[in-house]
Amino acid sequence: MKSFKYVALSAMIGAVLAFTAACGSSDAGTANGSSQTEGTKTEQAGEENKQLQGEINIDGSSTVFPIMEAVVEEFGMEQPGVKVSVASSGTGGGFKAFIAGTTDFSNASRPVKDEEKAQLDEKGIAFTEFKLANDGLSVVVNKDNTWVDYLTIDELKKMWLEDGTVKKWSDIRKGWPEEEIKFYSPGTDSGTFDYFDEVILEDQPLVEKATLSEDDNVLVQGVAGDKNAIGYFGYAYYAENKDKLKVVPIDGGNGPVEPTNATVESGEYSPLSRPLFTYVKNESVKKEEVYEFLKFTLENAAVLSEDVGYVKLKDEDYKKALETLKGLK
Repeated sequence: MKSFKYVALSAMIGAVLAFTAACGSSDAGTANGSSQTEGTKTEQAGEENKQLQGEINIDGSSTVFPIMEAVVEEFGMEQPGVKVSVASSGTGGGFKAFIAGTTDFSNASRPVKDEEKAQLDEKGIAFTEFKLANDGLSVVVNKDNTWVDYLTIDELKKMWLEDGTVKKWSDIRKGWPEEEIKFYSPGTDSGTFDYFDEVILEDQPLVEKATLSEDDNVLVQGVAGDKNAIGYFGYAYYAENKDKLKVVPIDGGNGPVEPTNATVESGEYSPLSRPLFTYVKNESVKKEEVYEFLKFTLENAAVLSEDVGYVKLKDEDYKKALETLKGLK
């Protein structure tokens, strides 16, 4: 029979061993928990820094083009493996490509038309509209034009409507030169043309002698090169060429107002202020590179739109857009 001392000693040793084992188990658990936490953080960092691959095709508005071009440049620094192609065939041209299924995004300086929606529906193409910024459609004249101080909506209409006559400056306002006006307008595939046609011309014919181009830089050069020229396009193209052009304040009924970031954002520059859009195919958003590109666009549109001469939306508008994007995924 074992003595009491032996039994007590055995019990003490057993207790010590049990305590040591418990501590070891606790330490191991802590170490394992730490390892799991660090592993989770590493995985999250890996997701954030994940390098994507793929191609994204974009077409549409020449007005929206400067914003998207800036986005593509910045996104490319983070994701060089994603090839993003951006064209500017005009809002109408962009929707044609969108309907044909050759693009993931369609940039637009006007909302999608009912007939375009119908064609997309026929092709089974579901899409979502996202606003990127605001624009003040700018009417410009040559830098050496000293007589035009502002124009009313009625004067713009009288000037740009086709009526079978040769338009002279003196026809628009008494005392202005008896010189023929030279017109420069975005092409008929342009959302800017559509907007001007709706708001100013009220869907009546534009002057036949106007030089039309989907490339706003061609319009800039045309107006800059002729003292008797007048044209219109997005605010960013005027802002980029202030040294060559003179912007015309527009009187929408409450006195002449010049397009600026402040007057466009407030709506004071009326009726020529308008939103700018991009449309994305819902099916394309399922591709990780498209989702991340659109997310990057919405997160950076405020800064980049202002950088290129447009007016950002309110912060809550971008937040709502990001929520909509998450819903699509």
